[in-house]
Amino acid sequence: MRLGLAYNQRPDAIAAESRNSLSDSTDPTSTDDAYVEWDDPTTITAVAEALRAFGDVVLLEAVSDFAGRLRDAQPDLLFNMAEGHSGPCREAHVPAIAEFLGIRYTGSDPLTLALALHKARTKEILAQRRIPTAPFLLVESSADLAALRRARLYPAFLKPVWEGSSKGISQDNYAETADAAAERAEFLLRKYRQPVLVEAYLPGEEFTVAVMGNGADLRVLPIIRYRFDQLPKGALPVMGYEAKWLWDVPGAHIDVLECPADISASLEQAIREAATGAYRALGCRDWARVDVRLDHACVPHVMEINPLPGIIPDLAENSCFPRAAAAAGMSYDELIQSVVCLAWRRLTGRDLKVPSAMAGAAD
Repeated sequence: MRLGLAYNQRPDAIAAESRNSLSDSTDPTSTDDAYVEWDDPTTITAVAEALRAFGDVVLLEAVSDFAGRLRDAQPDLLFNMAEGHSGPCREAHVPAIAEFLGIRYTGSDPLTLALALHKARTKEILAQRRIPTAPFLLVESSADLAALRRARLYPAFLKPVWEGSSKGISQDNYAETADAAAERAEFLLRKYRQPVLVEAYLPGEEFTVAVMGNGADLRVLPIIRYRFDQLPKGALPVMGYEAKWLWDVPGAHIDVLECPADISASLEQAIREAATGAYRALGCRDWARVDVRLDHACVPHVMEINPLPGIIPDLAENSCFPRAAAAAGMSYDELIQSVVCLAWRRLTGRDLKVPSAMAGAAD
């Protein structure tokens, strides 16, 4: 079997210095965050090694000549972890090219990836499906600031609408008043050149849920609760840029993930239902991670869905999907191989023959 691996690697200057260089920035929304979604060589190598259990692996960095190299490689299956460069459809580029060329690939299709990346489109679908999500308003330009000042959302939290890995999500994005929200929205509009999501701030705990599978056959891995008490004293309890890239650094990791989450059976069930409902509503395939936060009444609200979840192999680096997989008894290799098995079964209707050590992970 011949597998392709589609990825984006951080530029050398960033990959070499990693988070240490990012921590030198005094502005957490500076352009230093431009490539935080892309993977470093350690992750790319770890995924490639896991895929080699199936056969030959062709590395296909998703840069300008990607389409030609993919066409020439003709893999039996493309493992997609490419985030793309810019724009609201960037995560959809690689699967769209693969579909055009008739090449099978893992994960969600271009439509789901584009919808899930756009936080407002995601929330509109969730609301239509009656899956709880926080009230929100989309600021597309300065012309929308008047409506923002009239909105009853406060306190509120602001986010660039189509970024991931907490790009542009700073402690400073919390706004208690309409004027503060308008000022921050103007800043984010200028900085990221995209619309800004303004949503009511939910005061409860936050969780993230790793979901695997297709159709009616879904598996929820052990739920993760964010331990915000591990953040610096006085920090806003959100997993923003500071928490992921400035405070949690090599040699001084913050143990912010509690997995499995120590919660009641009823709350666990409610979170599972919200996460799987969102997964199905967006049409996710094979795997995705769903972020959930509680409101003042402890009702789970879906915040975001990530069909291209982060998969850093070092568990100390707080990469959520590998941490949840480890809590479920899966090794890193088994996690990656399970995604391949799920995709192959979905695409062909057949189980993929794998080494015996992987049998449990493929079920």
